[in-house]
Amino acid sequence: MPDAAEHFCTYFDRGFLVHGLALASSLREHCPRHVLWVLCLDTYTEQALAPFASPQLRLISLSQLEDFDPELAGVRHQRKLIEYYFTLSPCWPRFLLQTNPQIERITYLDADLFFFKAPACIFEELGDASILISEHHFPRYLEHHLRFGRFNVGIQVFVNDAVGNACISHWRKQCLEWCQDCVEAGRYADQKYLDQWPGLYQSALVITQHRGVNLAPWNWVSSDVSWRQGHPEFNGNPLIVFHFARFRPIVGTSVFQSGQLEYGIMPWRLRQFVYGRYWRAIETARSELQRASPDYKFEPSCRGWHAFYRALLPRMLFGSDWLRFGSVFISGRLGFGRFSGVLMAWVRARKKRPATESVSLHTTLPFPELPGSPTSKAKPEVETAAHSSSSTFQ
Repeated sequence: MPDAAEHFCTYFDRGFLVHGLALASSLREHCPRHVLWVLCLDTYTEQALAPFASPQLRLISLSQLEDFDPELAGVRHQRKLIEYYFTLSPCWPRFLLQTNPQIERITYLDADLFFFKAPACIFEELGDASILISEHHFPRYLEHHLRFGRFNVGIQVFVNDAVGNACISHWRKQCLEWCQDCVEAGRYADQKYLDQWPGLYQSALVITQHRGVNLAPWNWVSSDVSWRQGHPEFNGNPLIVFHFARFRPIVGTSVFQSGQLEYGIMPWRLRQFVYGRYWRAIETARSELQRASPDYKFEPSCRGWHAFYRALLPRMLFGSDWLRFGSVFISGRLGFGRFSGVLMAWVRARKKRPATESVSLHTTLPFPELPGSPTSKAKPEVETAAHSSSSTFQ
């Protein structure tokens, strides 16, 4: 018998425990009849989440998935850990649909997503189709990021029918064959395979047009922002779910890296609405975790101090590092930071071309390769590609 609950799934390790619990709390508030399946990527996460397990929060260990999918387990030691995590993306929802045939559809969510309103509009837009995905919606000055994929893997819906299952199975086969942390022959990790889907699945695929779904640091600036009864709208669409990619503490919990330097720093009113609410959910999750697991610490995360300090000057100039007072995040640049993405793209374009050649701020010519790896699972401190997932490599 079909399950009337809406089923979601995510995966993360201990570095994203508070984010995962914040996501769960937002679903409880805005989608009461739901089930959130969590793939625990390490033993600590599985043990820390055990007290929170319920019919709404169901835990699966990585070993359970690997026992079910020996081909997945077989590639684990043939690729970097980050690439193995990329490979999980199609294998995890496939496992759930095949072992739980009562699930009518499964919605994959990155653990650093957070709902501000009910997700009903997502499923209304899906209609009778079998698959729903979302575009990055880069502004024009970020079009060089399209080499990492037109679509973002942060949210996807798969119906448990012939087309939905065929899509997941084909994607899984591709990721098992190749899922590297680089751009090569029109491929990038698990993400750029999605560029093929409109041609493969045609009317069975919906590309969401709702700009409040999977809103993110890389695309909020490309929307017209307005306010209705105290809530933000983007091209007339209310904010449904935001993608908090690369938002992390760097000095205790009083200084945060916004992850917005390469895109444009969010202005005051919108920042407090979006990040202030998210921080309150993070704080609640942290308190709950520390009561259940006294050894848990929500610590600053900064991989690669050389890259961190290399980007320090532009971060200070544009205010992409925020001071936190309560749930208020202060940039201190009086709106100037909004133009950080445009100006940094222009500077990189100038470096790419001869000094005598003029460069438009809206150039569509290729931009130079950004410093560091282009993945957010092993993201350098200089922000690069808009790919997000949920491990300590975020």
